[in-house]
Order: sequence, then C-alpha cells, then structure tokens
Amino acid sequence: MPKSKALIVASANPPDNIGPKRNARAIEAEWDQLTQMWLHGRPDSTCEIYEAPIRVFRARVSGKRIGEVTLLDLQNYASDLIAAEEKPRTISRKLSTIKSLLSFCHRTGAIPFNVGIALKLPTIPDDLAERILTEAQVQQLIKYGAANKRDGVMMRVMYVAGIRAAEASGLRWLDCQARDKAGQITVLGKGSKTRTIVLTPKAWAALLSIRQTSNKPDDYVFSGPTGKRIDRTNITHIIQAAARRAGLEAAVSAHWLRHAHATHSLDHGAPLRLIQATLGHSSLETTQRYLHVHPDDSSSRFIHG
Repeated sequence: MPKSKALIVASANPPDNIGPKRNARAIEAEWDQLTQMWLHGRPDSTCEIYEAPIRVFRARVSGKRIGEVTLLDLQNYASDLIAAEEKPRTISRKLSTIKSLLSFCHRTGAIPFNVGIALKLPTIPDDLAERILTEAQVQQLIKYGAANKRDGVMMRVMYVAGIRAAEASGLRWLDCQARDKAGQITVLGKGSKTRTIVLTPKAWAALLSIRQTSNKPDDYVFSGPTGKRIDRTNITHIIQAAARRAGLEAAVSAHWLRHAHATHSLDHGAPLRLIQATLGHSSLETTQRYLHVHPDDSSSRFIHG
C-alpha cells in the first residue's frame, strides 16, 4: 500500500485505544472547527442561514468525519429535502451550503477529495417576474398592511433603499445621517461590505419620526419594546402578515420590496450600474435579471394577432 494511502486510512480510523465516546467527541470537534473556519468573517445573518442546513446534514451523517462524507450521503440528503417538499430554490441553497463547506475543506487540505463537486443541484425556475409588486401594491402594503408606525416606516425604508431584511435588522441610529434636505443610511451587506444609500425626503422624514429622544446612537432603528433588534426572520413574518392585511394574494416576503425597488428604478430611468451599487450586487449580471423580467420593449409589438 502506498504511503499516502496508509496515512489517509490511519487518519480516518482512530486507534483501538480511543473509545467510542472519545472518538465521537473528536469527530464533533473537527466538524465544529472546520465549520467555524469556513464561516469566519461572514456576517452573523449569513452564518445563521448557513448553520441550519449544516446542523441537519451533520445529524444525518452522525459518526462520520467530514472527510468520510460520500456522494451518496449528499444525494440522500437531497432526497430528504425533496421528500419534505422543499422548494427547488431552498433545496439548491441548502445543498450549495454543504458543497461550499466541502470545497473549503478540500482547498485547505482538511479532506483529500471533494465529493461535493459531483452533486448536481436542482434546476431553479426563474420566477422573478412573479415576485414583482407594482408601485400601487407597494403603497397598498405600506399604507394598509402595517400593524404599527414602526413597521410602516421599516417597509418604506426597505423599499426606497432596496435593502435586505438582514441589513434593516442591523441598522443603528449612528448609521443614519442627515444629508442636504434628506438623509442617508449606511448598511452592512453580504461579504461584510458596507454601502451608503441616499433616502428620499419622505422616507428620511418617516425614519426620523420613529426616533425617540432616549435613543442612543448605537441603538437599533427597528427594535422591539426591550430595544432588541427585530431579527431577519421576524421582519419577513411582519411583511407577510402586512401583505395579508393589505389584501395582497401573493406570498410576499421581505425580499419582494428589494425586487420592487430594482424594477421601479429601472422603469423611471435609473442606470443599471447605479442600481447595482445601491443594491450591493457583486455582479452586474445579477442586476440585469430585472431587465429580462421587465423589458422596455419586445418584438411582439410587431406581430399582428
């Protein structure tokens, strides 16, 4: 047996004098360490999203070191998600999370092979067009759906600024600065990248209207009675409930306000590069999706029928 293979076998199988409990703890410690290394430097909101599928997958392959995970393990996990009737987009996100972790471990030399490369992700239908609210629907959502003033202001700011739920959750008063006749906010986005967004005078005035004299600069803008920020998941629940109250039949989520911002900005002539910068897209291709689902023109105008 070649020396390299002998080393791999030896590392994958603990010595006989290591008991099952001790070995199990060593396996768990390895998963913990590698996962934390992989998540290092990512925003808390991103870590929360990634950690959930990792926990489920770890439970499914309990007793295996990360280097012992097989393609069949990944395929069985995918089958579990399909059997649970998860949406293709959700399945793809969860599987991509596992694949990303395995790729990281392989790049760092923690595992000899990356079996995740062979796992095929489900095809995600491009249903973006179905998740675009009209300007009238957005105003209907804000005016008639909000359960209180704070929620109405939060939805208005999320729409006007095109920010994510996690970015709204982390917004503090020190991130809000007056500018000319209105103001601006600075948010922490994906990849720990910050960006500053100018608000309309109406949105800025609405934001200031919920600030209390007792608020300190490092207090969260959108918080509960105890001052604790509203987390990303609760923001989505708030907006879903608001949509029902406003009489919108679609299953509206927080991200729909971001889609609406991009689409309506294009409608009013905003340059793609400016929309990309405002939304914090790393690639212009992501922003260009809104052109495809909401084109300005079509050859269908030249068809008689």
